[in-house]
Amino acid sequence: MSKIRIGIVGYGNLGRGVELAVRQTPDIELTAVFTRRDPSSLKILTEGVGVYSVDDVASHKDDIDVLILCGGSATDLPVQGPKYAEMFNTIDSFDTHAKIPTYFADVDAAAKKGGNVSVISVGWDPGMFSVQRLYGSCILPEGKDYTFWGKGVSQGHSDAIRRVEGVADGKQYTIPVEAAMEAVRNGEDPELTTRQKHLRECFVVAKEGADKAKIEQEIKNMPNYFADYDTTVHFISQEELDRDHSGIPHGGFVFRTGKTGVNGETRHVIEYSLKLGSNPEFTSSILVAYARAAYKLSKEGAVGAKTVFDIAPAYLSPKSGDELRASML
Repeated sequence: MSKIRIGIVGYGNLGRGVELAVRQTPDIELTAVFTRRDPSSLKILTEGVGVYSVDDVASHKDDIDVLILCGGSATDLPVQGPKYAEMFNTIDSFDTHAKIPTYFADVDAAAKKGGNVSVISVGWDPGMFSVQRLYGSCILPEGKDYTFWGKGVSQGHSDAIRRVEGVADGKQYTIPVEAAMEAVRNGEDPELTTRQKHLRECFVVAKEGADKAKIEQEIKNMPNYFADYDTTVHFISQEELDRDHSGIPHGGFVFRTGKTGVNGETRHVIEYSLKLGSNPEFTSSILVAYARAAYKLSKEGAVGAKTVFDIAPAYLSPKSGDELRASML
């Protein structure tokens, strides 16, 4: 049986994670890696796989079954998503929640024009958490959704810290407020503000001679990032940051609380949680599973953009329907 041939666009944390995930999937193989860097400067783990300029993607159209896009949501994917969807079956992890409908429409038009399948916004949120929210709301229609993120490194917020004048380096952790989660677990259905749900903890390396008090205030008052949260700023050395904060862990919780019975007297709580040693490696593993689904759908003649809501779980598995029914149902 021939393997599903994968191409990777972008070889940062996410691209490297995809390569690792492919190595654990016997029915999938890596065919090519595309980069904006000088291809000769890039050393990948997989022997015999070519590294090419991102400008050469189109010339590999016949060598790749699914192209996995590992760029960022802010500026890369809005351009790359529609561009490559016209040429390839694609998977991406576009995660700007408010812009997903517009992004979906752009990718859908391009994928239909090219006769391809493109699965967008694949990851754990959006992605796995989205599926859990959907299941919960369908099963318990009278209820509330709650999502908590962390404890884990927010790469976007960490980048925002590093852009503050006087900051040499930094990491930011998003931390759920335990009292808020316990209230949800207890079925209290609390109304929670942004500040009541999450804390933000920052570890900052200041440049020599920088005004630490000014840095702290600028971080704490930064709109859209920290102003709406209780934020703690710790100043540490570069050595401490490298030693104690080199990983990219993350995770979170999705809850659905609801009521059933004649008068709503029976209460229920659905809880789904993740504890991730590496955010990009876990996200990459989801991307690879959905690449399998995109390939299967394409073989069936499907076209256009899809999300995790549109794809049955069986499409993610290398096992047959018979095997799944015998071993997992």
